[in-house]
This record gives sequence, structure tokens and C-alpha cells, in this order.
Amino acid sequence: MSGKDWLKFTLLGLIWGSSFLWIKIAVSEVSPFMLVSLRVLFALLGLLALAGITRAFKGLVIPPRQWGWFVLLGFTNVVIPFMLISWAETRITSGVASILNCTVPLFTILIAPFFVPEDRLSLPRLLGLGLGFAGVVLLMSQNLGGAGGSLEGELAMLGGALLYGISNVIARLKTRGYSPAIQSLLQVGPAGAAMWLITPLADRPLVFPAQPLTWVALVWLGVMGSCIANWLYFSLIHSVGPTRTGLVTYVFPLVGVILGAVFLGERPGWQALLGGLLIISGIAAVNLRWSGTKGKAST
Repeated sequence: MSGKDWLKFTLLGLIWGSSFLWIKIAVSEVSPFMLVSLRVLFALLGLLALAGITRAFKGLVIPPRQWGWFVLLGFTNVVIPFMLISWAETRITSGVASILNCTVPLFTILIAPFFVPEDRLSLPRLLGLGLGFAGVVLLMSQNLGGAGGSLEGELAMLGGALLYGISNVIARLKTRGYSPAIQSLLQVGPAGAAMWLITPLADRPLVFPAQPLTWVALVWLGVMGSCIANWLYFSLIHSVGPTRTGLVTYVFPLVGVILGAVFLGERPGWQALLGGLLIISGIAAVNLRWSGTKGKAST
């Protein structure tokens, strides 16, 4: 990768890896519904500005049938996983959330062969899935029957990761050929409309943030985590390919665990650390080159 690509890669890892800290800060004051509504609002404003700056709308023609796929992705890639992850962080630490989010490539690899013929399950992929599954079981074993509903939070995180994996396959099959800003904007737009219809019904009364730090967290999540990060992600896919771009997943738990420990006083147990190592090893196994076989992580 070029120096420019390495810079993008590093920024993407830092932005997405730090998102779990900002979510934890925001849910300490507002509900997951309000968090996601405001996050998506700030993301929409950022994406509109980005699309205007990059002239992404110029000559844009979207077939009517294509809108349905973008609306679907607005729910599977934005509304539902954002809600699940935000709710999960009311019950688990930001570090554990960042580790469990690493399962997205593993879910993608598991699902893709059913819809993308060239993404067949090979020995490296099966090994990676086995290691990743063992890591998840170990990480969650510390909370089996435990207090505080943390097992429920971990299951919610895995549900969000599963939806991201499904969305990766849908996007790969149905939304190729659009600029990064447009791909993100056409998902976030329907997501924002849905959230601002749902939130007033779910949250009674509506509680907006009062603390400046909460507003900083929400602006960061929207503008950086859901706007700039998506642009960097799609830009890297175009310049270095999905396999190398997918390696950014390795950075999330490192950033998430360190930030959680430094700023929130979180202390991950040995199960979390060893489980995270197994999950990352599973992703690494998928990306290693084996004799005659290319390990490729779907993203």
C-alpha cells in the first residue's frame, strides 16, 4: 500500500475503534433510540456535505428497483445494528464490544458462499471460522449465568455483527458502481427517516443530551464514525481491494480495549483477552496465503 493508503487505513482503524468508547459515553445519558437518531442525523448532514464537495450527484441516475436495496441496507446496515450495539453497551464494556465486533468478517465469510459462488468455504476459511467461534464462546463463557445482563449484551453485539455481515453481501451484490458518498448517503437517508419516526414513539418523553461531552460523542459518531469512516472504507476498497481493507478489523479491539481502560477504567478479564486473540487469529487465518489458496476476507 502507498503512504496515502496507510494513512487512510490508520485513520479508519482509529475512528471505528474509538466509536465504542463514544457510544459508551453517550448511552450514559441518552437512550439507544436517541443516540442512534442523533448519530444518523449528524451522519446525514456530513454525507450531504461530502457528496456536494465531491460532486457525487453529478450525472447520478438510480434505477427505481435499486432504491429498495438501499432502503433495506438502511435497516440491516444502519438502524438495527446501531440500535443493537448501542443497547449492548448499556450492559457490556466498550472493550468487549470492540472485540465482538471483530466477528463481522467471520459472519461475512460464513454467509457469502450461499450467494457469491466464488467465495467458497476453503480450509483456511473453515479454520478461521473455528478459531473465531472458539474465541466468542470463551469470551462469553465468563458471563454464562452471570449478573447484569452482560450475556444479553454480548448476544446483541453478535446480532449487530451478523447484520453487518449480511449487509456486506447485499452491498457487494446489489450496490456496486456507486461512489462511497452515495453508497453511504442512500442508506443513511432512509435510516434517519425511520429513526425519527420511531424514537418519539419509543422514548416518552424525549430526552436530549444536556452534557457537552455527550454532544461531542454524538457528533463524532455521526460525522467521523458514520460519514468520514465510510468514505475512507470505500476509498480503500477501490485502491487496495477488500482483502487488505478488511484487515482494519484487527485494529478495533486494540483501540477499543486501550481507550476503555484509559478513559473508563475498564479492566478486561483473561477470557476477553484470550477470546479476542482467538477471534483475531481466525480473521488472520482467513487472510493468510496457503499453498495454492488465497485466504480472502469478504467485506
